[in-house]
Amino acid sequence: MAKAARNTFVCQNCGAVSTRWSGKCASCGEWNTIVEEATGVGAVPGSGLARSSKGRVIPLEGLKGEADEAPRIATGLSELDRVTGGGIVPGSALLIGGEPGIGKSTLLLQLSAAIANRNGTAVYFSGEEAAAQVRLRAERLGLADAKVGFAAETNLADILATLADGPAPDLVVIDSIQTLWADALDSAPGTVSQVRAATQSLIRFAKRSGSALLLVGHVTKDGQIAGPKVIEHMVDTVLYFEGDQGHTFRILRAVKNRFGPTDEIGVFEMGQTGLTEVTNPSELFLGERDNKAPGAAVFAGIEGTRPLLVEMQALVAPSALGTPRRAVVGWDSSRLSMLLAVLDARCGVTFAQADVYLNVAGGLRIVEPAADLAAAAALLSSLSNVALPSDEIYFGEISLSGAVRPTAHMASRLKEAQKLGFKRAVVPAAGELDVKTVGLELRRISHLTELAERMGACKGRPGRG
Repeated sequence: MAKAARNTFVCQNCGAVSTRWSGKCASCGEWNTIVEEATGVGAVPGSGLARSSKGRVIPLEGLKGEADEAPRIATGLSELDRVTGGGIVPGSALLIGGEPGIGKSTLLLQLSAAIANRNGTAVYFSGEEAAAQVRLRAERLGLADAKVGFAAETNLADILATLADGPAPDLVVIDSIQTLWADALDSAPGTVSQVRAATQSLIRFAKRSGSALLLVGHVTKDGQIAGPKVIEHMVDTVLYFEGDQGHTFRILRAVKNRFGPTDEIGVFEMGQTGLTEVTNPSELFLGERDNKAPGAAVFAGIEGTRPLLVEMQALVAPSALGTPRRAVVGWDSSRLSMLLAVLDARCGVTFAQADVYLNVAGGLRIVEPAADLAAAAALLSSLSNVALPSDEIYFGEISLSGAVRPTAHMASRLKEAQKLGFKRAVVPAAGELDVKTVGLELRRISHLTELAERMGACKGRPGRG
């Protein structure tokens, strides 16, 4: 006799399961996120959720042995290959997230067509758009002739049965994982139980068949992939598609990758014909800068193995408020507060009566501390109303004592700047550099006061031993 279904209460934020409802989740502390879900014991055949009656003995092996390099599927999109570490690994599971309308479906449709045009097989399941909508996008992108298998389906059992019928495809795209539902579960699509069950079943198929699996995930208002965090732990690679509607640039960033680095980025530009790859993002980010305006400094950064030049813009204006404003776009606001405190305490440059605005041009988000010196240069330039030289770059980390500390990959940053026509660089005094191989005029500084004195903004060195 079949057992009756039992009800459980699942937090939609963290996936914690409890036996009774409560207003606040005991695991993550969020309010009103616990939903009652009915979990059936019996599973629909083919859904991947059926219980095994008895386990089998697994042969154990030693740790010693030769490890072969993971094979790769070249996607035909060099920026995507860079982010994934050289291509997509067969049998791996990738999760890509991003805000609505950022271009996730466009990227995956272009990827599927690229795989199909390289004599591969790609299957695209859409749970959010009808077949007519996807065909219209394919025609607009010029991909209608690509031999991509497509279906608008959300039933998990039907999708698994379709994939099992015939040879396994090279690539399987699910857009999106929150729309799938399994017959064995009574909860609504998008709930923790449904998303977790669908992900487990699809990953099991990918590992068994060798097909690369690419899942699309919704994001929350905080920019995180919706659903329980365990889904990100289940997949092999997690990619975030960043950007905003006001800019044409899109950044594909890897935050987890079991088969490659996690600090690489791919740069795309959204146009009428879809996403196009940007092979030289530094030139693109600096293409529209105003060389004569004060408050702009060029930062030579590193994203993964790629040197990237970007403009940091600052505006310091008198404030009529009791508490001046501090607004940051593309950089850490806490880092800006620390930098303003160092300028005040170590250089005697105060911003207490001024509103401070800092922006990273092009919609890029910078996280490395090497941008401290460029941000300080932009702030001092705006405060003193003196424009910085247009052929000069800046990089270096600033400590709480005001000292300028060396950063990694200094030579790569300088070579990228030289390639784009820059002549001078303000860099940390410490750190080894082969001056003969660097074709730039270097100004090496050890303390932030040296930069402030050069721009006429320094009023002394209080607090510097």
